[in-house]
Amino acid sequence: MARIGFIGLGNMGGPMAANLVKAGHEVAGFDLVPFLCDEARKAGLAVTDSARAAAQGRDVVITMLPAGAHVRSCWQDIVPVAAQGTLMIDCSTIDVDSARAAHDVAATAGLASIDAPVSGGTGGAKAGTLTFMCGGTSEALARATPLLENMGRKIVNCGAAGSGQAAKICNNMILGATMVATAEAFVLAESLGLSHRALFDVASTSSGQSWSLTSYCPVPELVPASPANHDYKPGFAAALMLKDLKLAQQAAQASGATTPMGAVALQLFQLFAANGHAGDDFSGIINMLRGH
Repeated sequence: MARIGFIGLGNMGGPMAANLVKAGHEVAGFDLVPFLCDEARKAGLAVTDSARAAAQGRDVVITMLPAGAHVRSCWQDIVPVAAQGTLMIDCSTIDVDSARAAHDVAATAGLASIDAPVSGGTGGAKAGTLTFMCGGTSEALARATPLLENMGRKIVNCGAAGSGQAAKICNNMILGATMVATAEAFVLAESLGLSHRALFDVASTSSGQSWSLTSYCPVPELVPASPANHDYKPGFAAALMLKDLKLAQQAAQASGATTPMGAVALQLFQLFAANGHAGDDFSGIINMLRGH
C-alpha cells in the first residue's frame, strides 16, 4: 500500500484517484472545487484543505490539472514540502516545455518524476483502462508502474522527460484529423445516397479503417460506445480536443515541423467550439460539416 497525494479531482482525476483507493492505497486528495472534493470523500479519499497538505508525507504525488501553467505553479508550491524520496507524477495533458520545467523543479529538490498523460477518456478513467504515455527515467517509471497499473491497462515508456507529452499531442493530432476526415466521408455518403451502414461495412474492413471509425463512429447505431448514440454527449469534449490541437500546433511551430492537416483540424474545431459546441463530444463536428 502506498501513501498517495492526488491533486486535481475532476472528470479524469476523480475516477483515477478512486481506483487507487479501490486498489488499497491511502489517498489524500485536493481540488479547488468543493463539489469535486465532496465526490472524492464519497469515493474514500481523505480530502485536504490545500495542495501542500495533500503532498506532505506521501510516497507518491500525482497531479491532473488543466494546463501547463497550473502544473508549473502547483509543482513549485508542493515540491518544497514533499518528503525526500517522493515520486512525482503528472498525468495532465500540457505543453512539452511545461512538462520539462516540472521535471526540473522535481530534480532540483532531488525527487524522481515522470510525465504520464493519459488516453482513454472519462470512460477509461472510471473503468481503469487508461493508456499512460510516460516520459522520464527508467527508474522513475519502474517505481510508478504498479500504481499506473491500478488506473490503466497499458503503460508505454516514450523516452526522456517530456516525451510522454510529445506522444500525447502527436496521438491526438492524428485523432482530431482522422475524426474530421471520417465525418466528412459520412457527410459525402449522405449526399450521394449511400447508407451509413454500407460505408461503415466497407471502410471498417478496408483501407479507410481507423479508430475514429471503428471505435468512435460519428454517426449513431454502428458502434456501441459512440457518443453519437447519445446525442453527442462526451465522451471527449470538443474543448479538450481543441486544447490538444493547439498544443500540437504550438509544438510544431517551436520545432519547425510542418503539420498542415493538424492546422486545418485546429481551425475546424475552433469554429465548432465558437458556435456553442465546446461541451459536445468532438465527434459531433459532423453536424457542423452537414451545415447544421
